[in-house]
Amino acid sequence: MSTKPSVIRKILSVLVIMVTILSCSKPVHQEPNSVEKADLQDWKLEVERTLQLFGHRNWIVIADAAYPQQSNQAIKTLVVNADQLEVIEFVNQSIEKAKHVNATIFIDKEMEFVPEKAAEGIGNYSAKLDILLEGKPVKTMLHEAIIQKIDSSAKLFNVLIIKTDLVIPYTSVFFELECGYWNAEDEENLRTIIAGSGKKN
Repeated sequence: MSTKPSVIRKILSVLVIMVTILSCSKPVHQEPNSVEKADLQDWKLEVERTLQLFGHRNWIVIADAAYPQQSNQAIKTLVVNADQLEVIEFVNQSIEKAKHVNATIFIDKEMEFVPEKAAEGIGNYSAKLDILLEGKPVKTMLHEAIIQKIDSSAKLFNVLIIKTDLVIPYTSVFFELECGYWNAEDEENLRTIIAGSGKKN
């Protein structure tokens, strides 16, 4: 009987240690959508892996530092420590190499109206971006309209946002992916043929 208090004390000591360990453990916080930080090689590998999965109607966005984290679960945000123009060039070249996709590129219409005195460096950035995207199908659209297109697409399709530390407004570049071996003209011709055949199903 004299051993019981000793056993009880040992059990209590173990319980106290376990509670202390558990209390020091931080719970995993689940963000509204996936956010990751990546070094140079990691983000490049992530782009290549994502492109293998992505296709028609997916988006890849290269965003400046103030781009908001969006709550839609289909939107993944990757924070990178890399120059924004470098990221744009890599994504653009990766899409060029991919056989299954190409892209229509959107840039903010506001960028051409932002004065240099209000956003130092925007003129130089814009000039370099023009050279980088020369010959590409580039469309300008108001920023909010582009965001609405992405939000609408994200209801059904995934979006990758690559966020840089660039602190110049309206400098994000948006790649809307399309099928690389079947374009809009091909699709329109196909629909015309189907409509002319009289076969609806």
